[in-house]
Amino acid sequence: MIGHVSIGSSFYHCISYCLEDKRELSESKKHALAMQDHLQHKERAEVLEYNKCFGNKYELTGQFNDVRKLSRRIEKPVLHLTLRLAPEDTLTKEQLREVGRECAKEFGIADNQYICVLHKDTKEQHIHIAANRVGFDGKVANDSNNYKRMAELCRRLEKKYGLQEVLSPRAFLSTKDRLLPRHDIRKEKLKADIQQTLKSASSYLSFERHMRDLGYKVLKGRGISFIDDKKVKIKGSEIGFSLLKIEKILRQKQQPVMRNTDEVKNCNKDSQSISNSFNTGKQNEEKQSYNSGRTGEEVVKEILGFTGQLMNSEYEPDYIDPELMRRLQKKKKRPSLRR
Repeated sequence: MIGHVSIGSSFYHCISYCLEDKRELSESKKHALAMQDHLQHKERAEVLEYNKCFGNKYELTGQFNDVRKLSRRIEKPVLHLTLRLAPEDTLTKEQLREVGRECAKEFGIADNQYICVLHKDTKEQHIHIAANRVGFDGKVANDSNNYKRMAELCRRLEKKYGLQEVLSPRAFLSTKDRLLPRHDIRKEKLKADIQQTLKSASSYLSFERHMRDLGYKVLKGRGISFIDDKKVKIKGSEIGFSLLKIEKILRQKQQPVMRNTDEVKNCNKDSQSISNSFNTGKQNEEKQSYNSGRTGEEVVKEILGFTGQLMNSEYEPDYIDPELMRRLQKKKKRPSLRR
């Protein structure tokens, strides 16, 4: 079992996420995923318990905000807790309800407003708890050492219900274990998707459009970040594909094609001119042989080979096009002020 803790300021957004289906999925997409995964993507949420609250998302938001006013100093009154079972582990709904209650007790919100919701759109069972940190007495639940408390809670629940034991969060591992490389499936998937997209994209706009089609939200500023369908944000630099690297790959893909296209056109013109000459036998044969090679397999291999090296996130090319460098230097120069 693994757990996650977060605090926030908007009851409405937290409660909406817990009670509703994923907004980015259309009805047809929900049906297709349900047939593919054999999971419940439509009406995925089932409320296991209302604790000192009731109603839909609007009514719940109003009730939570009314109690929030009892503590005027609080800026982030929302407590969002998530508990996910390991693969192949299952609990009954009553057991999941008990897990939710123990989790609420651990974080000091057992007497506060909260809802416990089961989501059915993943293979592993998981529950969400959307809670009010402000109690009816005006006191605020303590949020110190949240991750450590969640780790200890998960270990206790695993023993109590006979679940698979999952390692504690990385921050609480031993110094030796903390140095071991971490295998993040989410990052590996994003890295593979970027590599595959760069193979087919011919410009940044087409790259971004294809990444959106794969379900990512692309944030471009001084750098580039990607938000997946689980609302997890990952920087491109974390997986070896910074914005500079992506733009460099796309530019280098375009330039060899343009140069070789011009070269092929010029060579074909020369070949036609030479073939009409009278005393150019040997020279004509050499020219035609060269043109045949450059317009065919060798040109393709050269382009794909260079692009393949760039696709490796650990590769940094030593050669930079001089023409590109001159253009960049011109851009850096500021125009002189006229007096």
